[in-house]
Amino acid sequence: MSRKAADRSRNERRERAAKVLHDEERNQHLRRAAVWVVALAAIGGIVSAMMLTSRPQSSDAIKGAPDFTLTDTAGTTHSLGEHRGDNLLLYFSEGAGCQSCLVQMAEIERHVDELADLDVTVLPIVMNTREQILHDMAANGVSTPFLLDDGTVSGEYGTLGKGMHAGLPGHSFVLIDSAGRQRWYGEYPSMWLDPEKLIDEVRARLA
Repeated sequence: MSRKAADRSRNERRERAAKVLHDEERNQHLRRAAVWVVALAAIGGIVSAMMLTSRPQSSDAIKGAPDFTLTDTAGTTHSLGEHRGDNLLLYFSEGAGCQSCLVQMAEIERHVDELADLDVTVLPIVMNTREQILHDMAANGVSTPFLLDDGTVSGEYGTLGKGMHAGLPGHSFVLIDSAGRQRWYGEYPSMWLDPEKLIDEVRARLA
């Protein structure tokens, strides 16, 4: 083989090797781009799902409220029948360990006079032991007794699994009028409802 032919052969091999390397780099780039597209799509789906699930939900369906009998942290027993003639606002929450839940109750207490003007009694309900919720009540300056539920009442009112934990209530409000009819259900996955807005919701349903 002549020198010129040998040089041409080496050049062809270099060109083929360079093309193979270029093709591999291009394929790697395309694979990385595809991974990013899939990842961004997944992140977008997660964000969209979180936005949808964090939206407040409300129902004005009027129906008979399920009866219940629960004992509160002060040792007093409450039943729906015993409160006939009273407008009740049931507040279901995760309770102990949920700081925003206790802050919500503390803020509701600051508006107790406005609720009293509407003849509304607030009954907070949690799935905790007495000792657990008393500790958090003291830490947050909450004095309203909490009703202690084993999950039965929370389940009957459809509040379970609406928050961060499948087996616990979300951040739910149920308004029951003096005739024992449920007038409003409000669910707030953000774990907060401004007390003034809460009072507006109650007032609108009792008007």
